[in-house]
Amino acid sequence: MEKADLCVGAGCRSRGGGGAAGRRTPAGGRLCAVCRDRLAADLRRIPRLYDACGRVLGGGRTGPRERTSGGHLPGMPFNTAAFEARSAMLGVLSSWASLVAEERGTAPPRRAVPDLAAFLTRHLDWLSAHWAVGDLTEEVARLTRRAGRLADPDPVRRVRVGRCAEPDCRGTLVATLRPEAPEARAEIRCDAHPDHRWAGSEWTRLGRHVRRGRPGLPAGRTAWLTADEISRLWGVPSGSVYRLASERRWSRHRRGGRTYYDEAEVRESLRGRTGSGV
Repeated sequence: MEKADLCVGAGCRSRGGGGAAGRRTPAGGRLCAVCRDRLAADLRRIPRLYDACGRVLGGGRTGPRERTSGGHLPGMPFNTAAFEARSAMLGVLSSWASLVAEERGTAPPRRAVPDLAAFLTRHLDWLSAHWAVGDLTEEVARLTRRAGRLADPDPVRRVRVGRCAEPDCRGTLVATLRPEAPEARAEIRCDAHPDHRWAGSEWTRLGRHVRRGRPGLPAGRTAWLTADEISRLWGVPSGSVYRLASERRWSRHRRGGRTYYDEAEVRESLRGRTGSGV
């Protein structure tokens, strides 16, 4: 495989750092479908995150605060981190929009985050083939992570739980569980298409899609889950998962050094444990 055939997107770069091969790219492109979709999703999110950071400028509950000497009443707190995140969004998007406008000979957009993000989205096909698009994906991903932490400061726990369940989607589903509500199910969301999402209580009904990404496990109607996935999806401590697996004699299979349990047996054992009826 030629190096030029491998994706240069931030997602595939992180995979490469973990020893995984980068995904193939379409002819003439430098991003695989997953990284391109993720870039498009991040560009759609940025205007909302920009507004959310604006709402916490005057004393949000996260980030360093300082008193200002002008423009605010004396002693009014000012969220410096939110201000810097908004400045970074405007600066990064402006730089890339200027590059597109100059190289394509088109008029640049108004210097406002919604306009800049929309402009870059319209030129996404061209950008996906640009030699520097790998840097664009990393910078945009960094902006959304930084702003996301400020807009929604409560710490969360995340775990990848399989390929997206939507037909023809190449994204990865990530389960998110907030520690302030441990009894709640995780939210399951696609990292390439934010609109592809389910409540955690729905995930076990999508077992065939878990199985789809796990070659080598027994075929049939059974879905297979790891102890970590069971812990996150049902809000049960991992120690309890192993204890229940032994007590209830859950069917299991080992693959690649990991143990997978029969989802149907897990579901029956944990039915109603967290008040969701699952």
